[in-house]
Amino acid sequence: MQNVVLEVIESYNEYLNKLPSGCIAIANKLRDDQIQSALSSVKDFSEGVIWLTEAAELLKKNEVNVTSNIDKIHEFLTEINNALEIQDFHLVADLFEYEIAEFFEQYSRIVIEQ
Repeated sequence: MQNVVLEVIESYNEYLNKLPSGCIAIANKLRDDQIQSALSSVKDFSEGVIWLTEAAELLKKNEVNVTSNIDKIHEFLTEINNALEIQDFHLVADLFEYEIAEFFEQYSRIVIEQ
C-alpha cells in the first residue's frame, strides 16, 4: 500500500477514536452554558466529519475496505443544524451525548491487512 494511503488510514482511525470524547465535551460545554466554546467545537466537529466522509470515499477508490454510514453522518449534521437554528442547546447536547457519541463508539475502524 502507498505510504499516503497508510497515513490517511492512520489519521482516519485516530480521529474516530477521539470523536466520542469530543462529542461528550461538546455536550458538557453546552450544559455548562459555555455556548461560544461549544459552538466553536461544533464547527470543528462538522469539519472533521466532513473530512472523515471525504477520506472514506477516497480510500474506497484506492481499494481500501471502509465501512462508512455517510447518510447517518449527514442526518446528524442536519439535526444539529436544525436544533442550533432554534437555539435548542439542550437538544444539541443530548444529540452529541446520547446519539452521536454512541454512533462513533460503534463506527468501524479501518484494519490494515498485511
